[in-house]
Amino acid sequence: MHRLRSCSRVLSGLAALLAAVGLATLGALGPAVSAVASTPSTSAACRPQVTVGVLPAWARAGFSSPRPRMAYSLGRGGKIAALLWANPLLSPPSKNYNNKILWVSREPGVPGSDLRISAQRMSGSRPLGAPVARRVIGGPGPSIINLPSAGCWRFRLRWSGRTDTIDLRYVANR
Repeated sequence: MHRLRSCSRVLSGLAALLAAVGLATLGALGPAVSAVASTPSTSAACRPQVTVGVLPAWARAGFSSPRPRMAYSLGRGGKIAALLWANPLLSPPSKNYNNKILWVSREPGVPGSDLRISAQRMSGSRPLGAPVARRVIGGPGPSIINLPSAGCWRFRLRWSGRTDTIDLRYVANR
């Protein structure tokens, strides 16, 4: 029994030592590696994933149908949904309909907390041009989001102390 406890202490100490060496090595590699490790969505390729189907149960409030169907995209963190009233989203916007997006937070927000949007056009994992800022007063809800050019856009969303990211495609309107 004494040998078992002794081996257990040695293994625990060895595991702690390996963890400390690993963290020290990561820190020595510099802030760029630490930043990438802490925010994987920054280096990921822009990949819009729009589903046309029944909305998730938590995103159905306000609909008369118990199982409403429409185009939507979920945030990478699962904290927000973009319900697309326009599909596809167009740049420049259509004369016949707006690029309307209904933002739905999975958890209730803080009243009066705006939804802040930073939209960045991407080519794979590389940003193109300057980001575009938009704001939805009062938090997630209906908005018209027109963007200056077609392409894959990464939306970084902040509201009520929460953050999430959604990639959406805007198609050239000819």
